[in-house]
Amino acid sequence: MSLPDTPGWTHARAAWAMVLVALLWSTAGVVTRQLSHAQGFEVTFWRSFFTVLSLLAILPAWQGPGVFARMPWGRRAFWLSGLCWSVMFTAFMVALTMTGVARVLVTMSVAPLLTALISRVVTGRRLPARTWAAIVAAGAGMAWMFAGQLNESGGTVGAREWLGSLVALGVPLAAAVQWTVAQRSQAQGEPLDLVPAVLIGALISCAVTLPLAWPFQATGRDLAWLGFLGLAQLAVPCVLAMLCAQVLPAAEVSLLALLEVVFGIALVWLIAGEAPRPEVLAGGSLVIGALLGNELLGWRTRQQAADGIRAA
Repeated sequence: MSLPDTPGWTHARAAWAMVLVALLWSTAGVVTRQLSHAQGFEVTFWRSFFTVLSLLAILPAWQGPGVFARMPWGRRAFWLSGLCWSVMFTAFMVALTMTGVARVLVTMSVAPLLTALISRVVTGRRLPARTWAAIVAAGAGMAWMFAGQLNESGGTVGAREWLGSLVALGVPLAAAVQWTVAQRSQAQGEPLDLVPAVLIGALISCAVTLPLAWPFQATGRDLAWLGFLGLAQLAVPCVLAMLCAQVLPAAEVSLLALLEVVFGIALVWLIAGEAPRPEVLAGGSLVIGALLGNELLGWRTRQQAADGIRAA
């Protein structure tokens, strides 16, 4: 399945749309803090359920009434992509109910570097020195952030906080596998449309978490918030991100996506009063700095190479 064209989308429009995507993605933390009764796997189930409903309406409107017949049901990569999405959905929402939003978002942000590592193992593609340096720096930032937990409560930390941090690691790991699958599909001449795979991931997440979510505790107000997450925090921005990716370079998409971390921490701090701990700010700054440096240096290298080709 190929993505539809985006006629009339200028670079500036796509860039601002990607900023909106990051803002919508970032609302998960502050919305989760508004829930009164729904917790854990129930939050994941309802978010995935409303994502399914949203995509069942959005996909036919966006890609035509035959979109479901055109899905590559027989491709293993398609199902592996869907499985990765389901892990990301589940791990992300469960982690948010167990530990701080800032810690979850910073942990998620290392996905591009994990993708580079996994791609190196799977495809054998050599990594530039700048990426290795970024991986080391980001690893140090993560260690700094998690080491801060050891000093909480006089040297002990609640099992729930630690478990939440470990669950959050499932998000960048699944994302790294997801993007590696997409890269291999592209290289083999069979590009993978990730939006229908999001639908598969949401369906798998619903099926897996339903038994764990029962009996339901969500109130009507909780369901309204969770419906917002399914539609506006996941389904709509995923479609927008795919459109932006057709116009913007991959490095620019990655840089703009990092705004999710900034927006997410700011929203939950300002609205829910959840201030990030000092070690999260310090370690997170090192992680984000490593990612920014790697992407900016990569962009500069590509620009210099393109200028050299034009000059020749």
